Amino acid sequence: MRQTVLDLEESMIRQVANAGIGRSDVLKFWFGESDEVTPDFIRDAAISSLHQGETFYAHNLGLPELREAIAAYAASLRVEGASPIGADRIAVTSGGVNALMLAVQALVDSGDKVVVVTPVWPNLTAQPAIMGGVVHCVSLRPVGGQWQLDLAELLGAITPGTKLLIINSPNNPTGWTLTREEQQAILAHCRGTGTWILADEVYERLYYEPSPKGAAPSFLDIALPEDRLVVAHSFSKSFLMTGWRLGWLVMPPAMTPHMGKLVEFNTSCAPVFVQRAALRALECTADITPRVVSHLKVCRDTLVPLLQAIPGVQVAAAAGGMYAFFRLEDQLRFGDSLATAKRLVAEAGLGLAPGNAFMVNPRPEAQGWLRWCFASQDLGRLEEGARRLERWLKR
Repeated sequence: MRQTVLDLEESMIRQVANAGIGRSDVLKFWFGESDEVTPDFIRDAAISSLHQGETFYAHNLGLPELREAIAAYAASLRVEGASPIGADRIAVTSGGVNALMLAVQALVDSGDKVVVVTPVWPNLTAQPAIMGGVVHCVSLRPVGGQWQLDLAELLGAITPGTKLLIINSPNNPTGWTLTREEQQAILAHCRGTGTWILADEVYERLYYEPSPKGAAPSFLDIALPEDRLVVAHSFSKSFLMTGWRLGWLVMPPAMTPHMGKLVEFNTSCAPVFVQRAALRALECTADITPRVVSHLKVCRDTLVPLLQAIPGVQVAAAAGGMYAFFRLEDQLRFGDSLATAKRLVAEAGLGLAPGNAFMVNPRPEAQGWLRWCFASQDLGRLEEGARRLERWLKR
């Protein structure tokens, strides 16, 4: 087996979850998903497809009607003056994870320099490493619980020798979101260096700041179709479809046929009945996503003040995403966030994700931090979780 694969670290989030398996008394906030079931009408579309016998292979790039629907949906979120998005720029993938891995496979050769903005979901640093890329991390910086980008540091790290920039906004775990001005500066700089941008925008609709389109700023608002830009999306978060494993990529038109070849060699295609469910979700997006976002904002605005009121906890409300990323201020007591998260499961019945899961070779910025997924139908669970954390800290 390749040494790179042997050297991959087990997910720290899974390590914490494994510590709580079988315990019904643990409040589980470690994974990034809502506890709300996929709406009936989406599930019914999949059932209908199965009843009709749609159990065969589909086109590598996805059902034509779904690619058209995704293109129309993506275009509907763009600001005035944005470049058009046609189906010739869309590939349907077997999940957002698959979308990101396909993009990395398409772009990264062994030895290529890849810059990643961290803290970030660990797959985004592991995927280029699996391909033999040399990963260089530029960290956001916490200021009073709010994470911020040092734009000059990021641009300085992207040189003509940088093959790919990977950036996740709105960000998992911090909720940090790129501004339009930052996107413009990054795009202009990468045009100059010839660097590709892989933008993970799966939380685009989970955005709580004023926005005329109900979406966070996207690179697709300002980029040209031929720019070296690939944008990854997923049906998981905004459409309550985490377990369905369906996503998509937006890319330059000339790249799409080649992406179809990669899909063939990875998964062949996404299941037709899952694509039918996604098509129904897009048809009814106005009945799903605004309600989801509204509820998540209530969840955020319930949990964050409770955490802010706990002595020794530092946190700011996230602009986007579905997480509260907070710091336990006593660094001497809470240096190793993985150990702290495991203790919280064992001693407080509270399941959170450790901050150092989101950094490469955990750096000081991640220590003492924990991620809390607040996507809960029952606000009482969030309130009880905060009480458990406070009691545990007092002990």
